[in-house]
Amino acid sequence: MIVFTFTVSVLSLLPQAVPARWACVRACPPSCSCTQERSCSVLCDRAGLAELPKEFPCEASAINLDKNRIKFLSERAFGTLPSLKSLSLDHNNISFITPGAFKGLSNLLELKMANNEYISYLHTRTFTGLKKLVRLDLSGCNLFSIPDRIFIEQTALKELLCFQNNFRRVPGAIRGMENLTHIYLERNKIEAVAYNSLLGLGSLRYLNLQENRINVVHDQAFQDLVRLENFYLNDNLLSDLPRLAFKGLIRLRMLNLGGNQLTNISKTWFSDLVELEVLYLDRNQLLYIEEGTFENLTSLITLHLNSNNLTTLPFPIFQPIYFLGRLYLFKNPWLCDCSLEWLKEWMENYKLVRDIPCASPSSVAGLDLSEVAFAKANGTCVDPAELNLTTASSEIASTTENRFNSLISKLLQQELREEMGNGTESRRNGTLVEPEEGQLSAGVGGQQTRASQSALCITVVWLMLFLIGQSCLHCT
Repeated sequence: MIVFTFTVSVLSLLPQAVPARWACVRACPPSCSCTQERSCSVLCDRAGLAELPKEFPCEASAINLDKNRIKFLSERAFGTLPSLKSLSLDHNNISFITPGAFKGLSNLLELKMANNEYISYLHTRTFTGLKKLVRLDLSGCNLFSIPDRIFIEQTALKELLCFQNNFRRVPGAIRGMENLTHIYLERNKIEAVAYNSLLGLGSLRYLNLQENRINVVHDQAFQDLVRLENFYLNDNLLSDLPRLAFKGLIRLRMLNLGGNQLTNISKTWFSDLVELEVLYLDRNQLLYIEEGTFENLTSLITLHLNSNNLTTLPFPIFQPIYFLGRLYLFKNPWLCDCSLEWLKEWMENYKLVRDIPCASPSSVAGLDLSEVAFAKANGTCVDPAELNLTTASSEIASTTENRFNSLISKLLQQELREEMGNGTESRRNGTLVEPEEGQLSAGVGGQQTRASQSALCITVVWLMLFLIGQSCLHCT
């Protein structure tokens, strides 16, 4: 009797979690392992299972069945597991899910079925009974569409991951889901965002539509996304946007429009984005940015304009965000004339932008803007092209003058030698002949000298005309 009383007393001192731990381990399915720390976790991943275990510990709060060969989920496939919060079925061969397969999981918060490439169809009642579901992952499947009323019971759903499927349009099932905060629809085949595609998503903070085939966005398509903070529209086929495309997105902090086919930016697009901090416009075909485009972006920190067809960035376009933290301008065919002098000064003063390679004018092509010298004439900036043209003209004129002087000098030296030769010959003749003959000889020599001088004049005039013509050809 004493021994029995002592045993009961010892058992009463044991933690209450011990019976639960024993129950979790005792009911663990074959080929799985079960652990009990704060709650019961069932680990059946990489177990080579072709079908689900017949039963799980009723205390299970998390079940991992990743990377098996499961093909089919029958009705109430998991029985009744009131404590289950997380269920993962990633990387299986599931091809069909019976309506009501998840009944009995009334407290499930997270369901993961990513990378089941044979899932191409979901029934309207697939998720019946999951009224508390918060996160659903259907990414990497083969879904072409989902029924519009499939989430009618999932009013608590906050995160929906459907990236890397085959959707041709934004699923209508998400409309009106006022608790959704994150939607992942990247790497699908969506072609348009209609005016009603995103209605009623007043709590949405994150929307990813990148790497689709979107070429049309209807006017006011994003009007209900008043709490949106991060928006990815990059790597689509957009060549234009409605005038008020992003109207009402007053909380947007990051907008990615990179990798599209935009050729110009309208000043009306970003007029409401007063909290925008990061803007991607890179990898487009931008030729023109309308003045006033950035005037309301008073919170902007980083602007990506690289990899476009921009040749100039006039100061009035850029002035309102002169305090920008990071500006990316590389891979554009910049015309480094006086319109970019302000940018060079900004580069030197703030050290926040670099790599602005000049494509023209030819005198500075290949240089970075930081290496271009802008001269001043009467306090006005002189373009590098004009500066080099003036220098080149001066050099041509100087060269022409030098060549002319050299030729004249040679001709005069030749004439002087000839005159000296004639004088010596005359004196030699004067000692050998009679004075009359000597006078005649001198007269003949004088006539030859005058003829030579006339020829020299004609030659000089001809050379002047020739060199002037050459100079004019260089100038033009």
